[in-house]
Amino acid sequence: MSVALVLVCVWGAVACAAGLAPRRYHWPFAWALIGTGIPLLGLVTMSMGPAMGLIGLVAGAVLLRWPILRAGQRLAGLLAPQEAEQPREHPGE
Repeated sequence: MSVALVLVCVWGAVACAAGLAPRRYHWPFAWALIGTGIPLLGLVTMSMGPAMGLIGLVAGAVLLRWPILRAGQRLAGLLAPQEAEQPREHPGE
């Protein structure tokens, strides 16, 4: 078994354990997992090939779904066309 695969398994176990922590620790754990997962994904891709790198990317996205969903919502909000605010009509004027 390669070192990269062992590290990915440890990363996944830590991600599952972080989900069991109190809610106030979820986002700090998520940022730490993202920070360690990106170089680990590069290591897996280099040592085991792009197919395993893609599988690792999907597995990481499944484990860290909320940060990805929140980033997508923010990106959609930034890219959505902003409607110009129209003046409101006051009744009786």
